[in-house]
Amino acid sequence: MTGLKKRRVFLSAALSCMCLMMAACGKSGQAETLYENGRMESFLEESSSGERAPAFANDLCVVTGAEPSSDSGVKAEAAALFSVGDRQVLFQKNPFERMNPASITKIMTALIALQDGDLQKEITVGKETVITEAGASLCHINPGETLTLEQLLYGLMLPSGNDAAAAIAVYEAGNLEAFADKMNETAWKLGATDTHFVNPHGLTNPEHYTTAYDLYLIFNECLKYPEFRTIIGSTEYEADYKDANGVAKSQKWESSNQYLTGKQQTPDGVTVLGGKTGTTQAAGYCLILGCEDDQKQDYISVVMKASNRPELYGNMTNIIQKIVK
Repeated sequence: MTGLKKRRVFLSAALSCMCLMMAACGKSGQAETLYENGRMESFLEESSSGERAPAFANDLCVVTGAEPSSDSGVKAEAAALFSVGDRQVLFQKNPFERMNPASITKIMTALIALQDGDLQKEITVGKETVITEAGASLCHINPGETLTLEQLLYGLMLPSGNDAAAAIAVYEAGNLEAFADKMNETAWKLGATDTHFVNPHGLTNPEHYTTAYDLYLIFNECLKYPEFRTIIGSTEYEADYKDANGVAKSQKWESSNQYLTGKQQTPDGVTVLGGKTGTTQAAGYCLILGCEDDQKQDYISVVMKASNRPELYGNMTNIIQKIVK
């Protein structure tokens, strides 16, 4: 940040706060890069209008490097625990390392739908729902079928449907590429400057990445929507909709969150609100969770690139136990 200050005079006190927050988060190098490639100008101008500065200035946890970062029970490549209400970082391990998020990407897809869409809007999905990549998770919707946006969100978040993600993207932006631009713009405004998305579902691409800290920023915004909390807290959902011929069709989708389904025990004093899993060969096993303590205070925890599912949940349990210790 010192080098950046030598080159720029900040436009306002709000901008100064924003840039200091970037430095505290270990993102001073990011600021230098933005300046060098010409993007800092628009970054500063937009912040001066108040569109981006609040994301850095209000009610956010800041990683300073002084937080607990060593835990032999956390083997995953990156992990963190954030106390939302008092803005404390209770644990962090490689929070700014850029990594593939797999299907945790879908929290951003959900956020845009909640921000911009009418949940009762009926959407006839198209050929974008045909996804043939081996191992891709699907909610099994087909071209010509008509569902509400709310139903698509359940298909997105519970069975982690890549087909639902594509349908939402086309509905919101016309095509997948335009929606990815919208995802990146939204991430930018939240301060998630180490994030770049190229698709709405998280299928592997070297240009598709984020960090544990940026996922916290995105998920923190998602939790502001009661509908999001309802969806991620559901263990199952039955969708009644119409197939391509207008005939009634029904599917039941189940959550992949093992804390909600009872396959994993939640630590005493902690309630899991819900979250999003993600798994690919490149990303490993990933999970972001919203939890609350007995005083109904919210926490966000992230584990990225665990080696297998047992390690993922073992690491996450170890982390969320810190809420009550």
